[in-house]
Amino acid sequence: MAVPKKKTSKSKRNQRHAVWKAKATTAARKALSVGKSVLSGRAQGFVYPVDDNEDAEE
Repeated sequence: MAVPKKKTSKSKRNQRHAVWKAKATTAARKALSVGKSVLSGRAQGFVYPVDDNEDAEE
């Protein structure tokens, strides 16, 4: 099994954790933005499937 040569410092660990958390926040913000644009009908460059049944009923 691989074993690290030296212990990682707390600051390095905390920095890695902060980057990981920031990625989640950024992804959530982007997802919310895309969702809002799709619901408002202003989505450009975003393709999502549309059921043919809905078009036939109207």
